[in-house]
Amino acid sequence: MELARRSDISPSLTLAMDTKAKQMKAKGVNVISFAAGEPDFPTPRRVKDAGIRAIEENKTYYTPASGIIELKREVVRKLKADNGLDYTTEQITINSGAKHSVFNVLAVLIEEGDEVIIPAPYWVSYSEMVRILGGKNTIIPTTEDSGFKITPNDLDRVMGPRTKVFLLNSPCNPTGSVYSREELFSLAEYLEQKDVVIISDEIYEKILYDGKTHESIARFSENVKSKTVVINGVSKAFSMTGWRIGYAAGPLDIIGAVNKLQGHTSGNPTSISQWAVLEALRGDFGFFDSWIKEFKRRRDYIVGELNSIHGISCGKPEGAFYVFPNVSGLYGKIFQGKEINDSIGIADYLLEHGKIAVVPGKAFGADNYIRISFATSMENIVEGIKRLKNSVLV
Repeated sequence: MELARRSDISPSLTLAMDTKAKQMKAKGVNVISFAAGEPDFPTPRRVKDAGIRAIEENKTYYTPASGIIELKREVVRKLKADNGLDYTTEQITINSGAKHSVFNVLAVLIEEGDEVIIPAPYWVSYSEMVRILGGKNTIIPTTEDSGFKITPNDLDRVMGPRTKVFLLNSPCNPTGSVYSREELFSLAEYLEQKDVVIISDEIYEKILYDGKTHESIARFSENVKSKTVVINGVSKAFSMTGWRIGYAAGPLDIIGAVNKLQGHTSGNPTSISQWAVLEALRGDFGFFDSWIKEFKRRRDYIVGELNSIHGISCGKPEGAFYVFPNVSGLYGKIFQGKEINDSIGIADYLLEHGKIAVVPGKAFGADNYIRISFATSMENIVEGIKRLKNSVLV
């Protein structure tokens, strides 16, 4: 049987490494995983209770495909209060996770051959989504010197007649870079007169360090807002990865098209999860401060330790919960009789011999790096870094 062209996609290396680590654990191997991008804190109690109430109150049936109106209203309130953005409920769609939101929006925008501009390093699924839809990835490489960020000049060099979408992620997975208001607005000023849709993935907006603040590019002007789709959700900020709720806010025509698509594909997001997310967005956010304080403690420790290892250098992320160390100084060396020449090689070696799981930078368009999640306990981080040191210093 011949499969469709769109099935010729690369598996998610993030999920693949996490799955491999879990399989080894199931066999009794003591593996420490730095692969998964999910907080290790439990979902807040009040949110779990709301989910339980939804079950007990029999809120377990189909909802409108685009989500319950109560949750849409709360998203509208949140976007106004937190981001200074005005939307109506008709401009909101509720989806099965922010990943689903991004895919749905791309699906209603991209025709065969359309180009999507993506700064690299980028989240692993962006480029594969574009490929699935028959689009073309236009990648803008960035460097540590630029803080892994692009400028209007970078956009101008790649903008062409088939450019349809610019995909922005701040705070960024995997680098942790955060665009300042001035940096975002300089990009917005350039894009204002371009016939390009901006997809702004803001899923990590609450996870920031060292006084950094989050700004949405959609705030630049009404014109920019009219061509921007804001993506967000609750997976990261509320430790609700398995609840699978994301949302998108944007122009009526795009959101309307997404709702029709969703009606014929996944249907509504889980009813129980929607009611739980309503409570998440409405309630007390006091836990954020303690979570961020703990993430920062882990970040500072892991960055310091990585920079003490010869052949590895690591900048300090400004947001999200990943470090993205440059490990190219280890390439060409022989470990356990095998020469390491790329990020997949170092990741496989660390898993096999160090019993630690990391994600190869190749998955993010940056083969000189690996991604290490510090969304795990300090105990795991200390032991994992010890294993890493022992592995690369042999």
